[in-house]
Amino acid sequence: MSLESRLLDILSPWCNAPAWRVAFSGGLDSTVLLHLLARLNRQHALPPLTAIHIHHGLQPVADAWPEHCQAFCAQLRVPLQVVRVEVPPGASIEQAARRARYGALATGLGEGEVVVTAQHRDDQAETLLFRLLRGAGVRGLAAMPTSRALGRGQLVRPLLSVSRAELEHYAREHELSWVEDPSNRDTAYARNFLRHDVWPVLTQQWPQAAQSLARSAMHMAEAQQLLGELAMQDLAPASTPAPFAWLALPSLSLAPLLQLSDARQRNALRHWLAPLTRLPDTDHWAGWRSLREAADDAMPLWRLADGELRRAEGRLWWLSGDWLTEPVALPPFAGTTPVVLPGNGAVHWSGELPGGALRLAYRRGGERIHLSGRGRRDLKRLLNESNIPAFVRNRLPLLYQGEELLAVGNLPQWRPEAAGTGELIWHAPDWR
Repeated sequence: MSLESRLLDILSPWCNAPAWRVAFSGGLDSTVLLHLLARLNRQHALPPLTAIHIHHGLQPVADAWPEHCQAFCAQLRVPLQVVRVEVPPGASIEQAARRARYGALATGLGEGEVVVTAQHRDDQAETLLFRLLRGAGVRGLAAMPTSRALGRGQLVRPLLSVSRAELEHYAREHELSWVEDPSNRDTAYARNFLRHDVWPVLTQQWPQAAQSLARSAMHMAEAQQLLGELAMQDLAPASTPAPFAWLALPSLSLAPLLQLSDARQRNALRHWLAPLTRLPDTDHWAGWRSLREAADDAMPLWRLADGELRRAEGRLWWLSGDWLTEPVALPPFAGTTPVVLPGNGAVHWSGELPGGALRLAYRRGGERIHLSGRGRRDLKRLLNESNIPAFVRNRLPLLYQGEELLAVGNLPQWRPEAAGTGELIWHAPDWR
């Protein structure tokens, strides 16, 4: 089967997408991919084709690449978008550049659109070897999937079964030109060291190493799929609704998870956490044991890369975004008009507004509220009785009439007579 036919066959599930966008660096791999897709686009009824070049600005020679990419795209009659990104300094320039690149690709994708990248079989084999040396688990050893969600669309890698040698042959046959990134020769980078110093030795002894390692990655992907199916089965009993509909945080019931073996607990949590945060390494899973085994009154938490997992009221709760910072001073109360609370969502009054001077506040301790038929009650005790998670309590907006506590956000059952039939509605902050 020709390279064009193989490519078309792999991309067939996305032939009805609104658009295909090729991640075009100007290097050999993406040059061949763009050339192939431009030819296919002229021969078949395929989605509109455009190219996107991410300019990292990490080296002076890269300033000439957008011009080269523009000339090549003009020759193919494919529109090109050049996006410049800032790569923050850090321990790993490779990783920071990758995050910036994929972040830009995700931002530019419309609903249902597909971004097509040019990673090939040799890249897949290198990825597996690299992750094996880092001690990755099954998820990591599955290497790069053919497709995955990205932003509002999909990322597709249609060349994972194609060798670099095949791409080079195609490029020579069609007299294509491409740019060479000088940093690709720098063996101070781990991947370049594997590619230039380790890989030639491996292939000298095992000529089919790339094909074999890519096949192993496929086996790992299948194993990961099975682990995912097991995780979904194990998570089903734990995925019960939280007791407070207004608290729209990802959460799980803890008791069903505790009935599983340690390995199945970790597998289920990896699956659940994957869309929420970068997953922890093996050593960091000690945080899960500490969270799981802490005393109920310890308010345990497990800090992860992009947020934290809390245990409260028999559930696990995922917190990120504004939930990781303390809310700041409250603005003046605006009655029935929603008031944005800095770092803490928004609040408004529903119903007939009580008279008198009204103001918002947060808990400081010692608050009491007068309940009809129950007298003055301590707010802390009421919150304990209601099973409000501890990490929420200091965020609940309080409405005062003068010095009298009149209402607690989203808890109309504690409504003094002075509040009438109205309610203080709190729109809790987004966790994303």
